Amino acid sequence: MKLLGLLRHAKSDWDDMSLRDFDRGLNARGRKGAALMGKHLKAHGVKWERLLASPAERVQRTLEASGIGVTPEFHKELYLADTDGLIATIRKHGGDTDALLVAAHNPGLQELALDLVAPTSENDIFAEVMVKYPTASFAVLELDIDNWSQVRAGCGKLVHFARPRDLDPELGPEKVIQ
Repeated sequence: MKLLGLLRHAKSDWDDMSLRDFDRGLNARGRKGAALMGKHLKAHGVKWERLLASPAERVQRTLEASGIGVTPEFHKELYLADTDGLIATIRKHGGDTDALLVAAHNPGLQELALDLVAPTSENDIFAEVMVKYPTASFAVLELDIDNWSQVRAGCGKLVHFARPRDLDPELGPEKVIQ
């Protein structure tokens, strides 16, 4: 069995419309959400052995603000990757780790989480992920595989899902941080 963690970048900053999408950082709410989710990741109890990440500025700032303590390996193919791109990167760079964390973007992360779950393993967490995978969300899947080259649709089960608003209601969609 392998553990796969999926972390979506935190809320991005749209104040400077001259920036390319790739170069946008985080807004204040994003920095707060990233820090909160970082504490949650560390408290969750999994020792993430490897971190594959999109090199986009907002992902880099999310990881920096989270303080999760795992050195990221940046892979340009993770920038806005779809399910196939995410799986290809995981297969190629997962290595011999048992606990792999991927930090990237939506809709790819949400689609990957849903695609990896076997129909017989759909649960309440699956239903939550199906509705929305907000910024700074974190999911954990148990995958019934021996090595990362075996990652495929239907090989796993969602065992954890947390959003910033689950940890701090002020970070919910109906609130605006001043």
